[in-house]
Amino acid sequence: MRKLTYFVATTLDGFIAGPDGGDPTGPDGFFTVTPDYLEHLVTHYPETLPGPAREALGITATGTRFDTVLEGRRSYQVGLDAGLADAYPHLRHLVFSRTLTDAPAPAVELVSTDPAARVRELKAEAGGGIWLVGGAELAGALYQEIDELVLKVNPVTVGAGIPLFAGKDGVSPRTFALTDHTVLPGGTAFLTYARSAA
Repeated sequence: MRKLTYFVATTLDGFIAGPDGGDPTGPDGFFTVTPDYLEHLVTHYPETLPGPAREALGITATGTRFDTVLEGRRSYQVGLDAGLADAYPHLRHLVFSRTLTDAPAPAVELVSTDPAARVRELKAEAGGGIWLVGGAELAGALYQEIDELVLKVNPVTVGAGIPLFAGKDGVSPRTFALTDHTVLPGGTAFLTYARSAA
């Protein structure tokens, strides 16, 4: 069965974006893309780089982990605002939205039904890993379906913003086991956690 991985950048205090939800790696963002960070992505997660970045870096490798990417409406809007109707043309790209009625790019699949039910269908299909890129609302809706966390923990705190998970009611603890970790010279830590058996 395919695995759903929430592969996301976060601050030390658990935020994936600022309060406005803008691109945290953009000119006004707080995540710094250092050479060692970029090299780590190119080497280990080339499929997670957007199409224009792959083209600029001459990356043709399909990657070994993910063949499908999931985005929420607000996360997808960040790409649209940057002029990217399909930031990941090399992956099967699903956008979860109740407001979009027409996909801005032909290859983008719009999903307006229950996210968890759709992910369970995806997991039952043949294919590679499923990457949840964000955002927090979609991560909250898929909280029980996440099999793996790969947190790119940046050495910065922001005090407020969009948390890793949003839109959840109540406390619902889940246990994960650390399966891999890499700390880059620039200070970013890649921490991989697998969901522990219930």
